[in-house]
Amino acid sequence: MSTSKVMPPKGLIPVIGLVSMIGPFSIDAYLPSFPAIAQGLGVGLPALAQTLSVYLIAFAAATLVWGPLSDRFGRRRMLLTSLVLFVVASVGCALAESFPMLIVWRALQGAFACGGMVIGRAVVRDVYEGPMAQRAMSHVMLVFAVAPALAPVIGGWLESMFGWRSVFQFLALFGLFAIVLVFCWLPETHPQAARQSIHPRSVGGNYLRALHHGHFLALVAVLSLGFGGLFLYISGSPALIYDHLGLGESDFGLFFIPAVAGLMSGSWLSGRIAHSWPPLKIIKLGFSVLGVAFTANLFGALWLEPSVFSVVTPLVMYAFGVALIMPVLSVQALDCFPRHIGMASAVQGFAQMAFNAVVAGFLMPMTAPSLIHLALAQGLLLCVSVLILLKARVR
Repeated sequence: MSTSKVMPPKGLIPVIGLVSMIGPFSIDAYLPSFPAIAQGLGVGLPALAQTLSVYLIAFAAATLVWGPLSDRFGRRRMLLTSLVLFVVASVGCALAESFPMLIVWRALQGAFACGGMVIGRAVVRDVYEGPMAQRAMSHVMLVFAVAPALAPVIGGWLESMFGWRSVFQFLALFGLFAIVLVFCWLPETHPQAARQSIHPRSVGGNYLRALHHGHFLALVAVLSLGFGGLFLYISGSPALIYDHLGLGESDFGLFFIPAVAGLMSGSWLSGRIAHSWPPLKIIKLGFSVLGVAFTANLFGALWLEPSVFSVVTPLVMYAFGVALIMPVLSVQALDCFPRHIGMASAVQGFAQMAFNAVVAGFLMPMTAPSLIHLALAQGLLLCVSVLILLKARVR
């Protein structure tokens, strides 16, 4: 296994968690500004949803580039490159004077934001092994999980105080801060001797092997479907907040802060029991929690009057279950390709974000008008992920 001999410096996990936050932060921060952007650029809210879909599609596609690039040129250099380009794209979003230009800059923002998540995950696997890798991945998720809570709260505050363009200006400043942290604290974790070729034939061959690796694909599918059940509600949060709960732009924290508390609690527990519980036991616990969460969600949608409590409580449970299983499944997926960790991380990122794009672009618009339909869609995704998991025979 091509692990780095570099000792992890103090503060490595918070730095990796922060750069991994950039992608989800850029998704959620501008959600409270949807009505203002639609009015400012003269488009309808359904059309504005394209800015989310195009971001996710570009994010997914670009993961397939950043992973192999980091395998060839090193993690640190490629991470800094992606962050610099993200800052440029964020400034472009802030200056966009038309809807088509916002679409273009959002696509570029997604393409560059994904570098932090893909390369950050590879850095963790470079430095740590076994249960320590699972524990480190859990700690990264603790920091990563803060993004969905903070982003809409900060975005709503910026929107109400300074207008929607200030949200993208803030994202540019966030990117600059991340550049400083990476430059000062992150060493190169991928040694020269372990570098891989980026010749198209070599990269294509590696991806072809990944596509023929049934166990790897099953793990990636379970990750994507499991998180998709939560992202269905994240992408549909404007409908939940404005339509179903009758709240305003400053109330997004009522949805996101509890949900992220669930993510952080699940990540903390996953790391806490990494050394004492076998992976399969953790996965079984996580899916048991997901099953209870879906049942409570469907019950609330069918028989309870919509309220913050009835809508958000099951999602907190679901987020807790997702956070329990994600570090375990992610490490096991990366271990399928120990000599091509960047590539394996790229495929993980591509699958998850591509599926999120499908959820945001197709599944969410079809189900968001009805809480019952949202709950049933979440249950469908969960059932499919369980069936794949049973066939995968996870250890």
